[in-house]
Amino acid sequence: MLPSEHGKSAVAPALRIGGVEIGGRILNAPMTGISDLPFRRACSRLGAAYVATEMVACQEFARGRADVVRRAAVGDGLPLMVVQLVAREPRWVAHGARLAAAAGADIIDLNMGCPCKEVTGALSGAALMRDLDFAERMIEAAVRASDVPVTVKMRLGWDNASRNAAELAHRAERVGAQAVTVHGRTRQQFYKGSADWHAVADVKAAVAVPVIVNGDVTDAQDARRALAESGADAVMIGRGVYGRPWVAPAIERALASGDTMTEPDLEARLGIVLDHFRETLRFYGDSLGLKHFKKHLGWYIEAAPWPLASEARRLAKSRLCQIDEAPAVERALSDLWTSSLQAAA
Repeated sequence: MLPSEHGKSAVAPALRIGGVEIGGRILNAPMTGISDLPFRRACSRLGAAYVATEMVACQEFARGRADVVRRAAVGDGLPLMVVQLVAREPRWVAHGARLAAAAGADIIDLNMGCPCKEVTGALSGAALMRDLDFAERMIEAAVRASDVPVTVKMRLGWDNASRNAAELAHRAERVGAQAVTVHGRTRQQFYKGSADWHAVADVKAAVAVPVIVNGDVTDAQDARRALAESGADAVMIGRGVYGRPWVAPAIERALASGDTMTEPDLEARLGIVLDHFRETLRFYGDSLGLKHFKKHLGWYIEAAPWPLASEARRLAKSRLCQIDEAPAVERALSDLWTSSLQAAA
């Protein structure tokens, strides 16, 4: 729901995916290497209504491979358990769906949009948009495997000559999918250029289930434009959440009030970073946890409203990311924030 010309908006009707009610219309995307359980908990503590797992490979999930099982980890304190699956055979996606439902998933999302060569080369992710008959069988297999609502995340198509997202969405709905998310780029674009939110309107016109627009949304202004241009029911944020786990509820509040979006100040962000860091260490252990957290650490530094000059920020990021002991990282992080707060005073 967009703000009215008077600066306020009516309360939007609840977003429902199958029988599941979502507590907001700004959703966090599943992101490989990013949306692990510590990150999902950080987002949830800050008010995110929907946080999805990393992409979980069904065959390795079924075999119990430790790192893949960890990607689907269920934890307390999450508003919903949304598991994203990727597979290249109907039997494996069905098996993955049963496992996800048994683990407590509220929603199962099927990845048909990942552009990475490792995924598309295995005839998964966005490669499924090149064979809609097979993609439809995959979706139907997941739907039949459990009673959990199934959604599908896709791109506009493989390339500009085959923008078939509307057709795939129609087929997905026909075999029982309860919502679709569309990233406004083709696979061949990867993340180049700008997301085409207008093109998502064709998908919205093709189906009755909720449509979620994705791509290039980083703030409330972007979200308003994406919703207006696509006619979508909700927005999904991917890279815009890097270093900003609070961004979905911040956008949600701005859309509801019509006011300017506000984000935590520098002091508040330190507590968020430290909580996320400590949670990551508890989940993985110090050595592996530090390795996983370094990308987040870099993004937190890049996203912060520093008084630091850009060169000083770059050096601080480089220095912190080279520290190999968790206690030393926490001390250096606190020192950086403290000195910056003093400089800003």
